[in-house]
Amino acid sequence: MEKLSQNLSGLGLEIGDGLLSVSEGSRGLIGKSKDQVKSKDDDSPVTVADWSVQAIVSWVLSECFGSRNVSIIAEEDVHTLSKFEARGILEAVVKTVNECLAEAPMLGLNAPDRPLGTLEVLEAISRCNSTGGPKGRHWVLDPVDGTLGFVRGDQYAVALALIENGEVVLGVLGCPNYPMKKEWLNYHHRYFRMMSKLSPPTSKSWEKGCVMYAKRGSGEALMQRLVHENKEFVWPNSAIRIQVSSIDDPGLATFCEPVEKANSSHSFTAGLAHSVGLRKQPLRVYSMVKYAAIARGDAEIFMKFARAGYKEKIWDHAAGVLIIHEAGGMVTDAGGRPLDFSKGIFLEGLDRGIIACSGPVLHKRIIDASLDSLHNEVFRDDHHHTSHPSLHYSCLPLSIPTQVLITPQTNQQ
Repeated sequence: MEKLSQNLSGLGLEIGDGLLSVSEGSRGLIGKSKDQVKSKDDDSPVTVADWSVQAIVSWVLSECFGSRNVSIIAEEDVHTLSKFEARGILEAVVKTVNECLAEAPMLGLNAPDRPLGTLEVLEAISRCNSTGGPKGRHWVLDPVDGTLGFVRGDQYAVALALIENGEVVLGVLGCPNYPMKKEWLNYHHRYFRMMSKLSPPTSKSWEKGCVMYAKRGSGEALMQRLVHENKEFVWPNSAIRIQVSSIDDPGLATFCEPVEKANSSHSFTAGLAHSVGLRKQPLRVYSMVKYAAIARGDAEIFMKFARAGYKEKIWDHAAGVLIIHEAGGMVTDAGGRPLDFSKGIFLEGLDRGIIACSGPVLHKRIIDASLDSLHNEVFRDDHHHTSHPSLHYSCLPLSIPTQVLITPQTNQQ
């Protein structure tokens, strides 16, 4: 692991190369995955691409550092894939993994001496069973962040981060469908479907796809585009530095929020946006592409306030948080505290929600509005005994006196 400590930026590029290969390979899976989507125990979708990417990244990391030296925290397991009724999907996963790994030398990575067998692919996936913690080095992988976006031909990301003693030190985001023009983020899905029926998009008419990466403390975030010429993937190509937007006027700011309402409160976010003075309609984007949009300067704010019972997982945030930080932005919980990646697979101790901003001015406005809203909710609850679906008293900031929450109505002055 000495190489890891000495040359994290080089490793980031190497892993970024691998994710480029995965991103390229995943484009061909979109049509297949529509017919090969399974539901996990929590009813969230998982596709051939999810398992394939996890197997590929697991194999690459194990080859680089040795399987015994690699701790990987990842979203998918082999439980669903190992069932008899999933044998067709398992065959597709094995085929996809070997097709992608066969192209690894094009990106300077080693390919296996022979195609991986079914058991080897299952082993690579199941190897990603670490629970993390405050000590040691742990890779954090979300193989396809935004599976619904992926299946629909919309935005999704392949996200990989390295956590060292509880701190995120390396982040890589592969965003195969990320458009190079900001305005295309607003209608990517509809445009893609319409245009794909007429003619396949070309590099001239539809410039999209990139990998972003950053090393902790470097003060810079880099982006490499997925470049095509005559339908052939071109690598290497030069990386460019990306920076957050300089906009600090709420009236001009673009803010992002999740597409799906299942795990986030759009109504609460809308209330905050109104109180701060955000005038634009929210940019609803799948996956960690929201973090990418802020890091590249295409948006200024991302807010997510989870519904009751939902716990944020570290693989949905680790890579994006670091990339925004190194690009000049800020990411905290709704109480203004840094996110804690040292407690395992969940973001434990999170104060109500996550707020990412391009700079301190907007960040302070959002944080202040969030705290004002919380105080209003507390006093309203005290009078009416109701609760907001996204607020949990166990997660309230320490600055609010406990007496406010427990003083009976009859004792109020």
